[in-house]
Amino acid sequence: MTVNQIVRIVAGFFVMLSLALGVEGSPLFVSHYWLWLTLFVGANLFQSGFTRFCPLDMLLVKLGVKENSGTGCA
Repeated sequence: MTVNQIVRIVAGFFVMLSLALGVEGSPLFVSHYWLWLTLFVGANLFQSGFTRFCPLDMLLVKLGVKENSGTGCA
């Protein structure tokens, strides 16, 4: 797997998790405050599209994961 694939998987997982924990109709509902995690993930993906700065991307590269052709989140 490449850095790009892992970043997309992690971002998607966190969005689904925060929705499962933050939406009242979910059987896993805990609190509406979990929706802030969805906002954080979305904002990070949005800004990385412009700045090419992605903390998870940099961490994965340092851990030796194979780099993709481009850089930045998703």
